[in-house]
Amino acid sequence: MGEFVIIGQALVTLFVIMDPPGIVPIFLALTGAMDAKQRNKAALQATTLSLAVIALFAVAGQQIIAYLGIELPALQGAGGILLLLVALELLTGKADDASQQATSNIALVPLGTPLLAGPGAIVAVILFVQGETTLTGYAGVGAAIVGVHVVIYAVMRYSSIIVRLIKRGGIEVLTRISGLLLAAIAVQLISESVFGYIDGYLGG
Repeated sequence: MGEFVIIGQALVTLFVIMDPPGIVPIFLALTGAMDAKQRNKAALQATTLSLAVIALFAVAGQQIIAYLGIELPALQGAGGILLLLVALELLTGKADDASQQATSNIALVPLGTPLLAGPGAIVAVILFVQGETTLTGYAGVGAAIVGVHVVIYAVMRYSSIIVRLIKRGGIEVLTRISGLLLAAIAVQLISESVFGYIDGYLGG
């Protein structure tokens, strides 16, 4: 029974942090110039990369962070800056020229990371693994990681239905709105990074 509780807690936490429904408008904005086949490929690549990154940090996250001397505010700041650059491209319309780029570029950055496998999800997974001491517990966290990525892939894979409904003009509007929302997420991450360092220095 305990493993189901672990799976439920980890699954809900990751679902809220990674927000599969919320990724749809950003995914559509970044892949608006692609055809259905390219968009589906991007969805698979982004999900695969995110799963690989989250799994890596689940297995060796504590060791990686300790070895490199990285703190959470640094992860948040780096992710925020990267997302802000993407947001500016969406807002200024530069992202509309992405049709000449390789699909994997968009799938890997910023979709796979840091949008999906971002600082919040990475830290959450590390904390869940730290809190477990049994093989059953580790398996539960692993099942939650896989489960949330199945949902993420499904919502991106079938977002083409939305594309057929809103047409090209709707995609352009959605791109600008997504850019604004993405900029807000980026600013939030950067501000959390700054306050994290301030709290660290004051606490120290």
